[in-house]
Amino acid sequence: MLFRPYRAIYVFGRRIPFTPGLIPRNQERLAKNISNTIMGSLLTPQELQKLAKRLLETERVEEAILWLLRLASEQLKEDTSQKSVKVIANILRDLLGESLPRLLKVLAKEENFLEAQINQIFDQVLLEFQLSEEQAKRLADWLLERALPPDVLRQAIVDFLTDKTIQTIDDNLREKTSGTYWVVANLFGVRNSLTRLRTFCLDEKDDTNARLAELIKDLQMRDRLKKLLRDLSLQNLPISTVRQLRKTTRESVRHYLQASGGDLLQELTESADWENISVLLINRLQNSPVVNTSLEVVSQELALILERYLEKDLEVIVAQIIPILSIDQVIIDRVNSTSPADLEAAIEGIVKNELQAIVTLGGILGFVVGTFQAGLLYFNLIN
Repeated sequence: MLFRPYRAIYVFGRRIPFTPGLIPRNQERLAKNISNTIMGSLLTPQELQKLAKRLLETERVEEAILWLLRLASEQLKEDTSQKSVKVIANILRDLLGESLPRLLKVLAKEENFLEAQINQIFDQVLLEFQLSEEQAKRLADWLLERALPPDVLRQAIVDFLTDKTIQTIDDNLREKTSGTYWVVANLFGVRNSLTRLRTFCLDEKDDTNARLAELIKDLQMRDRLKKLLRDLSLQNLPISTVRQLRKTTRESVRHYLQASGGDLLQELTESADWENISVLLINRLQNSPVVNTSLEVVSQELALILERYLEKDLEVIVAQIIPILSIDQVIIDRVNSTSPADLEAAIEGIVKNELQAIVTLGGILGFVVGTFQAGLLYFNLIN
């Protein structure tokens, strides 16, 4: 009578009493009672919080995060649609072309911006930089053959020996020389000599160039210049000069970055092939042992961060999750959707021995009550 019949039985349009059984007839109310019992006694917020703590233990969370990271890495390797390449390319383009220039302009306003880095580069690179023998030779050859050939020197002499310059030199020699030089400067002067030199450079270009070439060779200017370049080093300067030069270098770099650093980065961004760079970056990351070994470290750090967060807000999170999950409604819907036969099998599977005990106890009680009533009736009849 608890379970059967499963459906109501009608005779002449009227339902026979006790059909269906007690549980099928009140299945909806039973579902609500089961839900209230489970949510009120078994799956309380406190129990759900304990369950969440067991599920979110640091070791389990770490393994889950590590699994996700490895899955993402494998997915990245199997990406044939180049979606990852495009995403990384867009990120790099935005980072270096938009975000970094704006950040650079803000940071460059600070007085100590890149101070330690520029000083380190200056001390380790510029201060210790010195040309080798071959480099000094090549630079000296370039200066004498390309930068300062005889024709350029001739033109420089012509440009220097203007009328005003010649007059100034002549006047200074007359006023500031003494002895033999005073006699030569005042009796003969240098104006005519310098004027003739300028005229010769203008009228006899080829001869002037030849004389200058011979003079450079006779004076061994190539060897002198090579030795000068080879010995050129900032370490030979006074300490105060080096410090001032380092400060000037730092300020120049900072001002350049503040004024033109953003534009330079944007130009470099526009000319760079970011998709190709992204492909190279992904290939490098895929084959990098550092990345593979760092996945465990990253998963540990993320698990610790999540653990600290959950210690603080787990109770609030569970309280917010319970209405979202609607566990009580899930239980009600599941019980209502269960057929009476399956419901009977489920209940009997749980309390089969208890139901059998009830039946046995009922039989015993019925036998005892019947025996007592029969004895009582017998004694009444005798009396």
